[in-house]
Amino acid sequence: MTQSSKKNRIIFIDIMRAIAVFQMVQGHTIDAFLSNNYRVLNNPVFGAWLFMRGVTAPIFLFSAGAVFSYLFRLHDQPFESNPRVSKGIKRFALLLFLGYLLRFPAPTLIDFSSVSSVAWQTFESIDVLQLIGVGLLFVITLFFIIEKLKLNDYWVFGSIAMICLFIFPLTESVNWTKYLPVYLASYLYKSTGSQFPIFPWLSYLLAGAFLGTYLAKNPMVFKTAKFSRNLFIIGLLFLFISLIGHIVGTGWVSNYYWDTSPNLMILRLGFVLILNSVVSLICLRIESIPRIFILIGRNTLLIYVVHLVILYGSAWNPGLSVLFDKAFDVWNTLGSAVLMLGLMTLMVFIIHKLKIKNKEIVT
Repeated sequence: MTQSSKKNRIIFIDIMRAIAVFQMVQGHTIDAFLSNNYRVLNNPVFGAWLFMRGVTAPIFLFSAGAVFSYLFRLHDQPFESNPRVSKGIKRFALLLFLGYLLRFPAPTLIDFSSVSSVAWQTFESIDVLQLIGVGLLFVITLFFIIEKLKLNDYWVFGSIAMICLFIFPLTESVNWTKYLPVYLASYLYKSTGSQFPIFPWLSYLLAGAFLGTYLAKNPMVFKTAKFSRNLFIIGLLFLFISLIGHIVGTGWVSNYYWDTSPNLMILRLGFVLILNSVVSLICLRIESIPRIFILIGRNTLLIYVVHLVILYGSAWNPGLSVLFDKAFDVWNTLGSAVLMLGLMTLMVFIIHKLKIKNKEIVT
């Protein structure tokens, strides 16, 4: 990291990344172990948990876009000379590789005779790692176009983010497998089993890129209450738009559901902006945060991979969910979530210490 980026480190984004990681780990753990007997939608506690689990990926994607574009714009260099270009492309390749590796359908690279059609579909479907990888490559491409055509960052990121949101009902209605191989069609709609197709999920990463660019072009603006207030107002505006869209939709469209319209995605974006505004406001009085939060934010990929392998397994090992799938009561589930969070934190801490020790040995 450059001296400039260290000096202008944005604490509230570090905290948001840590929140996203903790949300992700506890969400997967509780979902894997909690018995169906306790999954009661009209229970306010479970309902609140379910909503927060639904905003975990938006927080994760928004933070990823914000961090990458912020660091990209901190380097005031032409596109070809910006070190974030090569780093972003390498990150894209790594994320795609790990995303497919986690869902690899067979324990060997030779014999696929026992692989079921369901396993192949799971392998070809798109998870959050592939989406972030493709999203980062897309942001890099947009930065290239912006520079060459001398376009406005905010206009480009904002307009394409909105297009990704509002085109979602159209893209979801098309059977893309008629026109593309399944492994490509999976990037475009959920019917292939993908949890995070480009439409509408890429909009969160692009919205984060919008904010990251703004923060890079307006140094220290995040140190003002006005910034937090404006972010809060924009978040409320998105909530209002979502509410109006829902009212209009339920009045005009029969068989209307949240997940077939952009309204839920807009609602989540508004919530993410409000959460960022609240955290940024709290951070106005904080000069530094515990080192472990920064380390967790830097090791999100490692935490993601390790906790998934432990919980759900892979082609080479069974996961705990195979043994205890939705078998725990509330307290055992909560205990498991706390234990998993503790293990992930301890893993990051130990790795950090070992790196320091290795560096001391080398010097």
